[in-house]
Amino acid sequence: MSDFPNDLRYTKDHEWMRVSGNVARVGITTFAVEQLGDVTLVEMPAIGDELEPEQVFGTVESVKAVSDLFAPVAGKVVKINEALEDAPELVNDDCMGEAWMVEIEMSEPAQADALLSADDYAKLVAEAS
Repeated sequence: MSDFPNDLRYTKDHEWMRVSGNVARVGITTFAVEQLGDVTLVEMPAIGDELEPEQVFGTVESVKAVSDLFAPVAGKVVKINEALEDAPELVNDDCMGEAWMVEIEMSEPAQADALLSADDYAKLVAEAS
């Protein structure tokens, strides 16, 4: 099982979030990718979409399944990773880095504190394995 960086926050739905000021960059974890298999399509929201915590904002399709993406915090989508539109397979190679999905301008930054730490997420993954 892969290590989970301590500078990220995690959701029980296997998204990660890196906070920079009031902007959160969101992607899916290595555990999610391992469960999905080879990613073939990523559908993302439009820039300007308003999201609430746990709201579905897109999907990831793989050879095995289609999985919803859930917003970890409330806010407005300010950027999407356009590279994934033409090359969704990037998620397979670097899901915790270059294959991030969206950036959300958080309307309530304190919501990030309610997400899982790396240690808590590692425990969640261990229980699911």
